[in-house]
Amino acid sequence: MRDEPPLHELYWDSSYAIAMTLLETHPSVSPLQVGLLEIADLVMALPNFCDDPALVTERILQDILNVWYEEKV
Repeated sequence: MRDEPPLHELYWDSSYAIAMTLLETHPSVSPLQVGLLEIADLVMALPNFCDDPALVTERILQDILNVWYEEKV
């Protein structure tokens, strides 16, 4: 049995790490088809996300979306 590496905790200010986790977790999802509210839901559903949902802003979600798009293409 192979040991899985520990998951690093994700916070809203970790745009790159969140985007990379979304890319790995949802490889068939196109960032072009995801709205900001859906991104927030996807991020908060990540098992290693541990930030306060009330702290999210539109700018944070847009940054995550931009990084996710850039890494996807």
